Formats: sequence, structure tokens, C-alpha cells
Amino acid sequence: MKPRIFVTRSLPKKVMVRLEEDFEVIGNPYDRSLSKTEIITGMKGCRILLCLLNDIIDRDVIESNPELVGISNYAVGYNNIDLKAASERNIYVTNTPGVLTETTADLTWALLMAIARRIVEADSFARAGKFKGWAPMLMLGNDIFGKTLGIIGTGRIGAAVARRSLGFKMELLYHDKIENSSLISESNARYVALSELIKRSDFITLHLPLTSETQDLIGETEFELMKNTACLINTSRGKIIDEIALVHALRKAKIAGAALDVFYNEPAITEELINLPNVVLSPHIGSASIETRTKMGLLAARNARDIIMGKNPQAIVNPEVLSK
Repeated sequence: MKPRIFVTRSLPKKVMVRLEEDFEVIGNPYDRSLSKTEIITGMKGCRILLCLLNDIIDRDVIESNPELVGISNYAVGYNNIDLKAASERNIYVTNTPGVLTETTADLTWALLMAIARRIVEADSFARAGKFKGWAPMLMLGNDIFGKTLGIIGTGRIGAAVARRSLGFKMELLYHDKIENSSLISESNARYVALSELIKRSDFITLHLPLTSETQDLIGETEFELMKNTACLINTSRGKIIDEIALVHALRKAKIAGAALDVFYNEPAITEELINLPNVVLSPHIGSASIETRTKMGLLAARNARDIIMGKNPQAIVNPEVLSK
């Protein structure tokens, strides 16, 4: 008899087929996110939980199922999971790093270019029938080529974003906990203090995990330091930016624009952001390509299989359980 796995949302077909090779798959019957109660009910009797980044897997959820041995998160970030509670019960927690790096870096550049050249505004303008012919002051945006790009967080995704800047001959500044020697050699990047990066950059892009240290990292003080021509891009986690301060900065033209793929109270989006013209919004699609979402699922399936077979999973995020 195959062990049972609860999957909180239907994944690409190739992934579901792979899961069915090793597990009795219990799935979410609805085309929506599940409530906490529904997750607890659904995972009853399952050895593995395969969840998404928007599923809150807290202590109550973890302790509701004494048979649970592993949580396979279909995401790179894992701030949705109570790692302490999982580790206390020797439950493996895994994620899907690496496979979505290039795709998320691509989206970062799509957002950067869209906000710099006012693509969303221009599209709406054209669709509304307002285009009456070429005009010298129509939809003026900002150049990207030769400008200064500031990258905050230079893990896999931040480094991939940096590599893409080379074709635009940008000055590249970065800030992280430690200096990244490979980034310096690959991209001619320069490590600077956070305040200097914020002051000097024309485009600032965030690639950080959400922690107690990074929550509200970009707030009123930081917006005061930015150029009034600067654009802020976020494809990491919404709570890294103080959205109230962001709205104020955009309204008062303290910065030129923002492009966001993630939001503070996701999936809710602050209404003021929706109504501002100098904002580009996308619904958390950083990894949303067919190829990447399938790769993520296959890695999540492999992590689940390794756990159930007693192997050390490839992408464990609480390695302390390995020594217990």
C-alpha cells in the first residue's frame, strides 16, 4: 500500500503523474486556496504534506497529524511554515531552490523595463483610443542603458538579475550581509552600504527572504533617500516594503515608480496602489512559466519521495533534523 500525500493545490500534469508513482495522492478538490481547517482535514492520515507558499503551515497544522514526517514546500521561500514546530517533531521541511532562478530574474527585468518605459500606462492609453499620433512629449519614460542598478540581496536570483544588466552597460551596486566575490568578478558589481545603494541607484530591485530583519526594510526613511527618478522593483516578498510608505512616496513623486509582483497582505493589494498610474502590478508570477512550474513540482515530488524512502532530501531547509 502506497503512503499518502496531501497536495494542497493541483500541480502540472507531469508532476501529478510522478507523485502517483510513489504515493496515494489526496488532492484539493477546489480551484482555490484551502483554509487552515481544510488543510488539517485533508492531510489527516497522510505521511507527507505538499503545500504552496500561500498555505500557512503553523504549529496547529503540524501538530494536528501525528503521522506527518515531511513537508514539501512548492516554493523557494518557506516563511509560511513554522520550522521550529516541524523540527521539534523531526519533520523534514524542503523547498524548491535553483529551478526558478532564471525565470524569476526574467520577470524582474520585465517589470523593470515596464515601469521604466511606462508600458502598462501606454497599453491602457492605446486601448482607450487616446492615441492620436506621434507626439514629442507622449509617454516619456526613463532610459535603462547606462543607468545605475542597485540589487539588495544577491543569492541565486539577485546574481542572475545582475548578469542580465551587463548588456545594458549599467553601473551595478549591491548590498547583502556579506560581500559576494563571484558577483564582483562576473558582473563588475560593487558592494556598498544599503544607504549608499538607495541614494545612488536609478533602479532598485529586491531579492531577499522575508525574516524579522528584512520585514519593512524599505520604508519612509529609505524613500526619502531615493532619487525622485528612481524605480523600485520587488519580486521577493511583499512585507519587505512598507506599502503605506510606498504609496506616500509614489503620490508625492518622491520616487518615479514601482513594479511589484508581491504584496504586503497578499493576495489583497492595497487599493491606493491599484489606483496609481506609476505602478506596475503582477499577481506573484515570478516563477510562472510552464517549464519552471513543472521543474518546481518535480523537485517537490523528489523531495517527498526521498523523505518517505528514508533518504536525505536534496533541498532540506531544517537540516538539524538529520542528526536526530
